[in-house]
Amino acid sequence: MYQPSDETRINVAARSVAERTMLRVQTFALYGSLALIAAVVFGSLSIHPF
Repeated sequence: MYQPSDETRINVAARSVAERTMLRVQTFALYGSLALIAAVVFGSLSIHPF
């Protein structure tokens, strides 16, 4: 049977941490952009140009 070395296990663990961090960053970017769009839309509704 193949036994992964300690270095391989560390690389796999580091990769999973990096993937989770990237997922958090992407989620924050998505919700941040939606919040920015909502702020612009609601802010523009309070201004009556006509």
